This record gives sequence, C-alpha cells and structure tokens, in this order.
Amino acid sequence: MLMTNFLKKRKSVREFKNKKINPDILDEIKLYLDSLEKEDGTKAIRFKLYEYGEKLYKELRGIGGYSGVMIESPHYIGLELVDDKDRNVIYGSYYMEKLITKLNNMGLDTCWVSIGNVDDGIKKEIFGDMMGRIDYILALGYGKPKNPFVNETFSERIGVEEMVFVDKIGNAPSTDDLENRGLSDLFYYIRFAPSALNKQPWRFLLEKDKVTLLIKHDEGEKPNLIDAGIIMYYFESLGQSIGLNNKWELIEGIEQENNNYKYIAEFKL
Repeated sequence: MLMTNFLKKRKSVREFKNKKINPDILDEIKLYLDSLEKEDGTKAIRFKLYEYGEKLYKELRGIGGYSGVMIESPHYIGLELVDDKDRNVIYGSYYMEKLITKLNNMGLDTCWVSIGNVDDGIKKEIFGDMMGRIDYILALGYGKPKNPFVNETFSERIGVEEMVFVDKIGNAPSTDDLENRGLSDLFYYIRFAPSALNKQPWRFLLEKDKVTLLIKHDEGEKPNLIDAGIIMYYFESLGQSIGLNNKWELIEGIEQENNNYKYIAEFKL
C-alpha cells in the first residue's frame, strides 16, 4: 500500500473480533519483531508478543488504557524500553509505528494502549522479568465490522501553513517555499499522521539545506516524545517516495528549547 493512502486511512481499532491469528502468521510477526530490534541495534528497545490476550486483558482491565478503559484483543505486543532516555522513547515509538505499517499490510488491525499509569509492581506481576519498563502495548487482531449507518468522527487536521516554518519560528511558508524544494506533497500528507489525543504537536523548521523537527508544548508541559518518533517514521517513509533517502539525526542532547518548542532532530535535504 502506498504510504500516502495508508496515512489517510490509518485508524486505530478499538473493538476486535474474538478470533485468534493463525500460528504461522504469529511466527512471521515474531521474526519481524526480532528484525526491528536488530535494526535499532542498541538493545535498549525490545518487543514481545503476548499470544494469550485474554489473560493480559483480564489483568489490565480497569487500570490500563485511557482512563482505565482497556482495549480487549486476542493478542498484544509489548514495547519495552530499557530506560526512559529521550532517544529510546523516540525510537521506541518510531519502530512501533513501523510495526503497525507492517501489520496493516498483513491485513491486521491495531491500537496503541497506554499502561504508563499502571503500578510498576502490578506490571512486573503481569509481564514477568523485564530489563526496563513497558508503558505501551499494541492491541492486535481483526477489527469488528463498523456500523455503516453510524457516521465516523473526523479528526480535523492543522494546515501546512501552521505546521511548517521557514527560516525562523512563526514565519509561515509560501507556496513557492515548498514547491521549489519538492516538499508540498510530503507536508500535505504528513498532516494525517497519528498523535496522542490528536494534538498534532509536530512543527517543522525549514532552512536552506535541512528540516528541523520541533515538538510544540504548553508551559510546564513535557514535550510528547512518542509523537516525535511517530512523525519521524512517517516523514522518512514519505520522503523516500520523492527521493529523500536520508535519516533523521537527533540534536545533540535534545536540550535546546525556544518558546515552547522542543528541538528534536534534523533531516538533511
């Protein structure tokens, strides 16, 4: 599937059929999880498939998910980070979104589930030995058919002119600024990338030979690094379709901030 089509259609599924995935497909998923860990190469990001989802659901029901509303599915995949360093949080979500793309291409449905508020002691009982911590799991299976007579809610998307700055923060781009660099389509489609609570906090500072990723946040609020990793994955994937084959490079220390914008990474054009 073309990445542009995937982004426009990508939705989380919150209701799954009580249908197990074929063991051969589960084996293929396990191999892919191993390949993601090897691609990362740091041993700081780990994935684990939990085949018996009913057990995990019962243990997390009422405490996991958004406001304790746990998503029930036949299988789950845990995202384990050895520590909460910025780099690991960013690339943990980067590879999780790459995994979601793979699973979608296999005809499977998914949903991010937050368990960050679950007590660490309870998580240890549920997940057993961990090198680090698991704050997110991925519900996995086959989504239930949707009622064709019920209108789906539509998430409004910010405009390119609000999302992209040229040369300095606050300076909106002209049509020529993006057209001349061949970036108009990329920035149009990347607006459809998912984000926590649909806040769409990503901003891009476009300069002569690079794009800098910023994450917008309110005063006293921590920048959402999960959303940073997600948008980095989709930017690279869309970039490849127009001949941009570079990778994001995290800004040293990831400490620079300016007017509620956290500087995350740079992408050379």
